[in-house]
Amino acid sequence: EVHVVESGGGSVQAGGSLRLSCVYSGSAYNMAWFRRAPGKGREGVAGLRHDGRKTYADSMKGRFTISKDNAKNTLYLQMNSLKPEDTAMYYCAVDERVLSLSLVAEKYKYWGQGTQVTVSS
Repeated sequence: EVHVVESGGGSVQAGGSLRLSCVYSGSAYNMAWFRRAPGKGREGVAGLRHDGRKTYADSMKGRFTISKDNAKNTLYLQMNSLKPEDTAMYYCAVDERVLSLSLVAEKYKYWGQGTQVTVSS
């Protein structure tokens, strides 16, 4: 079983930046960040395949960057130019199965507990 632990959330003013981290155990083929804002459904943010291929939700392109450190088994999400609408609980998701990279939550088996990001105007 793969264990996933996120960190790095916090409160920031609009226009600011945060970097989220996700430490996972075991091997991963696809990794991704999702978020859930108050009163809304879960939303895919960015995904990264083991070979470096990336995908982003349209609203995050140019502002968010997903990356990983293989030596540390750590996935990152650098978030710049944050907006109040980015306020949400952010979740890291990992899966070891050989599947196409996507931001479909059902394609990720292992999830962390989430880290809260709050952006004030």
